[in-house]
Amino acid sequence: MSSVASKAHPLFSSLPHFLTWRTLGFRTICSGRLGFAISDTDPPVAGTKVLDSFKEEFEIGSRLITLETGKIARFANGAVVLGMDETKVLSTVTSSKGDAVRDFLPLTVDYQEKQFAQGVIPNTFMRREGAPKERELLCGRIIDRPIRPLFPAGFYHEVQVMASVLSSDGKQDPDVMAANATSTALMLSDIPWGGPIGVIRIGRICGQFVVNPTMDELSLSDLNLVYACTKDKTLMIDVQAREISEKDLEAGLRLAHPEAVKYLEPQIRLAAKAGKHKKEYKLSMISDRTLENVSNLAEASIEAVFTDPSYGKFERGEALDKITQEVKKTLEEECDEESLQVLPKAVDTVRKKVVRKRIITEGFRVDGRRLDQVRPIYCEAGNLPILHGSSLFSRGDTQVLCTVTLGAPGDAQRLESLVGPPTKRFMLHYSFPPFSINEVGKRMGLNRREVGHGTLAEKALLAVLPPEDDFPYTVRLNSEVMASDGSTSMATVCGGSMALLDAGIPLREHVAGVSVGLVSEIDPSTGEIKDYRIVTDILGLEDHLGDMDFKIAGTRKGVTAIQLDIKPAGIPLDIICESLEHALKGRLQILDHMDREISAPRTQDDRNSPRIATLKYSNDTLRRLIGPLGALKRKIEEETD
Repeated sequence: MSSVASKAHPLFSSLPHFLTWRTLGFRTICSGRLGFAISDTDPPVAGTKVLDSFKEEFEIGSRLITLETGKIARFANGAVVLGMDETKVLSTVTSSKGDAVRDFLPLTVDYQEKQFAQGVIPNTFMRREGAPKERELLCGRIIDRPIRPLFPAGFYHEVQVMASVLSSDGKQDPDVMAANATSTALMLSDIPWGGPIGVIRIGRICGQFVVNPTMDELSLSDLNLVYACTKDKTLMIDVQAREISEKDLEAGLRLAHPEAVKYLEPQIRLAAKAGKHKKEYKLSMISDRTLENVSNLAEASIEAVFTDPSYGKFERGEALDKITQEVKKTLEEECDEESLQVLPKAVDTVRKKVVRKRIITEGFRVDGRRLDQVRPIYCEAGNLPILHGSSLFSRGDTQVLCTVTLGAPGDAQRLESLVGPPTKRFMLHYSFPPFSINEVGKRMGLNRREVGHGTLAEKALLAVLPPEDDFPYTVRLNSEVMASDGSTSMATVCGGSMALLDAGIPLREHVAGVSVGLVSEIDPSTGEIKDYRIVTDILGLEDHLGDMDFKIAGTRKGVTAIQLDIKPAGIPLDIICESLEHALKGRLQILDHMDREISAPRTQDDRNSPRIATLKYSNDTLRRLIGPLGALKRKIEEETD
């Protein structure tokens, strides 16, 4: 070894003594550094364990997709590496042991993009990744939203999903890949879950739909649709579009469903080969006797509260709390410990039954509105005249204050993500302070809900912003929720559109948003929906007690953004498509109110907003303008800011 090592690169002077020249096959790394790898032709070292890995390959949208398990993260309850082209994503799932003593599902989804996936060292002081970025939180929500409804009722054990991008060629967005990998990992695990699911991305270029588009294709597309489903029902929709009509959007959804279903069979086959037997977990369910007992004590009183339209949000809440305390007192006198342990959940179940029954049978809602009626609207633009742009938007008890700040092109946000553009010139920051719901709370860092709501509104408004060549400013829009009783993200879209016009930004169209809900009646024998009602502009209580929160934003011409979240294990696509028309009717009503307040961009002559001027210089004059080593240029910047 010594005679060979004396001629070797200095790097190998520190190699362990047991490495021999025979077992090393050398190669040159593209950066010019020297590396080594075990030769494929050499026999395996004695005692080497051969890993039992299982793989499924299939094709969707001309992309070859692989699912592999057994090679990486073998101790995880379920672990899968999904590959598409040269991009690979690892997803793992684990679950807590023992009995759960809670009344909710503590599901945590962590998605991470580390820079090593593209051979880059992070550009930070510590040269390592820090807190989760906005994009990582959003990708985590893409995974969370479709898998959450499929956990069985009463399953309250802690579940953690961790998705990591192992390598990225920059061609594919790994978010959809991570969602499909997570579905497969859950199928392989012993955790009870009602999957599998398929998640697909659909684009549209020159009027033609594209399945699994690349990032380059998405830059040319007027639609970015992410769709998740089971074999026959929709679970989640996320859309960014450039005013796509409801008819064209429905065509995209109906194409997405069969394409997403193609992910299901490979997952089932892989689970059959390498999956674990599903473990029996204790489910926290309310017994029929307890539910009947609580219903007899509380249903009449709850119905009286919900049929009285004079109650406001907090008055209604106080009356319902009083009913709960009265039921608790009665149960304590009867020494009914079983009912006392699940009392809050049992009362909530009775509330749900009362509200849903009234909506389906009578067509009336908690606040007395008809099913398609939008709450009273108040609009005010320019309410803070010293700012570059401002607005106040109220719909019922929901109220948001939006402000616009204009900046120079250099103020654009720099992004450090594996895919997508390097900078962002339009930023929408949504804030949900605890006083908006009359609660005490701490202000923390990035909040998943705030990031998700803000990004939804940002997508909705981005479609109508003028091109950068025509309007080179950087724009920051702040949405401060002043009061919340449902659909604050859609109120942000409305208030943001008015504030942008107040700032003098030439939007193509006003954008408004409305949230559509669903109340359904399930056939207990088949589990299918036998009757349902679509509800426009839902309250916070209707969101909690209903089946669907379908947020749809757009202009008079078409849809610009969508976010669908559901509670049951899927909703038929026909109902989703029917909801688009209900949302359009509500959106047009809101746009009429907004147009009456402000319908065109205001001039900024009397405001302190920044100005961008373009001057042309000859080469000789330009040298004199800049000055020696840029001294005059820096002086101008200091004096004019």
